[in-house]
This record gives sequence, C-alpha cells and structure tokens, in this order.
Amino acid sequence: MKVSSLPADDDSCGWFHLSKPRSPEPAHRGHRSARWVIIGAGFTGLACARQLALNFPDDEVVLIEAQEVGLGPSGRNAGFAIDLPHDIGAEDYIGDIALARTSLKLNLAGQSILRELVNQYRIECQMKACGKYQAAVENRGIAVLDAYRRGLEKLDQPFQMIDADELPEHLGTRFYRQALFTPGAVLLQPSGLVKGLADHLPSNVTLYERTPILEVEYGAKTLLKHAHGSITADKLILANNSFGMRFGFLQGRMLPIYTYASITRPLTEEEQARLGGKPFWGAIPADPFGTTVRRTPDNRLLIRNSFTFNPDGRSNSKYNERFVRRHKASFDQRFPMLPGVTFDYTWGGALAMSRNHNGFFGELAPNVYGALGCNGLGVTRGTVTGKLLADWLAGQRDPLIDFLLQAPGPNSNPPEPFLSLGVNMNLKWGQYRAGRES
Repeated sequence: MKVSSLPADDDSCGWFHLSKPRSPEPAHRGHRSARWVIIGAGFTGLACARQLALNFPDDEVVLIEAQEVGLGPSGRNAGFAIDLPHDIGAEDYIGDIALARTSLKLNLAGQSILRELVNQYRIECQMKACGKYQAAVENRGIAVLDAYRRGLEKLDQPFQMIDADELPEHLGTRFYRQALFTPGAVLLQPSGLVKGLADHLPSNVTLYERTPILEVEYGAKTLLKHAHGSITADKLILANNSFGMRFGFLQGRMLPIYTYASITRPLTEEEQARLGGKPFWGAIPADPFGTTVRRTPDNRLLIRNSFTFNPDGRSNSKYNERFVRRHKASFDQRFPMLPGVTFDYTWGGALAMSRNHNGFFGELAPNVYGALGCNGLGVTRGTVTGKLLADWLAGQRDPLIDFLLQAPGPNSNPPEPFLSLGVNMNLKWGQYRAGRES
C-alpha cells in the first residue's frame, strides 16, 4: 500500500531554532534488513528504540524519521511533562479514581525516565521541576478549578489554591482571578530534549532522518520503501501517532488536532523587573480551549492557543499568519506592562487525539506493533509507552503493561463529511465559549 500522507511540518518552530543545533543523521540509501524497525523518532520512538537496544543488545534497531529530529510534534508542544492525570473529558480532570491512579503511575514513570536521561547525558533542555499553574479568569474557569481541587483531594495529591491578589508574586500578571498550583509537573524545552535524546542512543540503534516511507508491503516481514531504497523489518513498530492511520491501522480512530504557539524575544532586564513574578513558570488554562502561557528560563514568554483540525496531519502556514494576531491579543491582555515585546517565532504542532481520550498499545497485525495516540500527554506518556512496549516485546509483564494492553483503545470517528463538520464546529464553539480564557 502507498502511504497516503507524509509529515510536513514547516520550519517556523521556535523551540527547534532556539535549542542547541545538531547535525542530523543521514537519510537511508540502498537496501538493508533489521530485526527491529521503528517509524517515528519522537518521544515514543526514541524511548522504544533505546529500550529495545538494551533488551536485545545483539540486535540492530533501526529508527526512521521522516523529517529531522526535533522538528516534528515532539519538538512543538508547550514543554509540560505533566505528572497528574489530565482527563479533559472528566469534570474534575481526574475521572475514574482507579484509572487515575494508574495514569499517575504512568506519567511519573515517564518523568523519571526523562529526568534520568537528562542528568546522565547532560542534555541542554531547560528542564525545571517547578510545577504548573492552572489559571482561570471566567466564572466557568473558577468552577473548573474547584472541581479539579476536589479531584486532587480524592486522588490524595498536593496542591495550592492561589487567589488574585497573590498571583502577581507568582506570574507577574494581574490578569487571572485564581490559580491552582500543583508541584509535580516538569517544564522543559521540548525540541532541545528530543534532539538530545536522539544524540545519545545506544550503539546498536541506527537512526535515519529525512527518510519518509512512501510504500509498505506487509507479510511475514514488512518491506518499507522510500525514495532511495528500502528497509525490510522482521518486526515493525509504529510510533508515529496519527500517521499510523496512513500505514493502514486505526483508520478513522485518531484526530490530528493542531494547536498554535508564539514565543517572544528575550525580555530586557528592565522588562523583567516590570513583569515581576517568578523567573520561570508555566500556566495552563482552566478551560481546555484557553491559553497556555510560559515564562522560560531564558526570559521569553510563550503564548499557545487556537486549534485546527488537519485531517491529513500536515501543517498549513496560513494558520500561523492568522493566529499570531490572536496570540498578540492574548499577550496584551495578560502583559499590558510589556507593550514593546514582540514575537520571534510562531508555529503549529499536532496532537494525536481520540474522541474517548484513549491511545493504542500492543499488536496491530502479525509482526506489527504500535504505541499511538498520546492525547496531549506525549512528553510523559509517549516516553513511558515506548519503553513499556519494548519491554513487552522482550517478554516482560507488569501491572502497567497489563493496564495498557487491556485498555479499549481509540474509538471510531463518524464518517466524512460529518467528522470534519463536527470537529470544526466543536473547536470553534469551544474557543468562543472559553471567553477571556483564550
């Protein structure tokens, strides 16, 4: 079968350009075979490749990336490695308490893996264990924070409610009416992290970048064809999120939702003094359709909001031009004390969502496996599911692996044109209803 759509992220991602430069690995040419072949060198694929190489030290592991590492979705998110369950479909963000406790274990395991690798290899990615704020300005957002507080109490997790008069000491801005602070989140520079992980893979992993797969033949072995040759896999692993649908699996079960961000130039010392607050922090909105804001360790401010449904999973630069104006309006509302601060970069990045907020883990077909659909938690969830998939393929079992194998997976979407109509209407309504949160 021909792969019907290929990744095509533009070159506008600020995280990519602001992180440490690296020399990409060469594209594959010619013909070769390997026992293990992984598609997608994001957080999931990198974690899976590393663990497979450790579990099978005598095997060669081939990792294929269609673009350049750090340029795709793993390098385009807001840089939150979140510990807590983040079920946006539940009133209190927690949902079923048993599922929430297992989700917490998965997220903490993902954090731990990344923290150890960053420390071991001294990866330059601005990693800060500084927690996160969930902030509200509308009455509806205040109600969400109260529900989330109840969920955290049920889960027995620490938090702090911060009222409007105290918030400037934390965030500088007086825009928000209330925030809920949780101490367990880790903030980071995502493109810097994924680049660093790619540069410190075990010696029996071969990474090929800028090698998009154009055709695939499934059978006892899988033949992957690209523009300059082919690779034969004894066992194929898909770690390419919504593009897994383009390889013939989970078709009509994932939603490539793009969200958009802008990051400023560095603040001057005088602007930093005017802003006040902590030197680095991250705030997510109480309303899922609101604005995420970060102050980075290099004194930039990031604004992320606005959504589009891109069924082919590819970016479209026209949205960058459209949404940068919305980012500027959101910035001006929150930081009126910084009128001369401009954006250096604006970009979009994909989330692999499903309607029931479930991903896929396990066997897709004989000798074809996948960990797909991170539902907005790719930093931690992608890392841990990639590692656990490699452990499962090595014959290991534990409660977390069993939990992932027993999960229902993403459910089916309605057919087109109803799908696009419904998703786009929901995105527009959600952003409108978010009000000043956006």
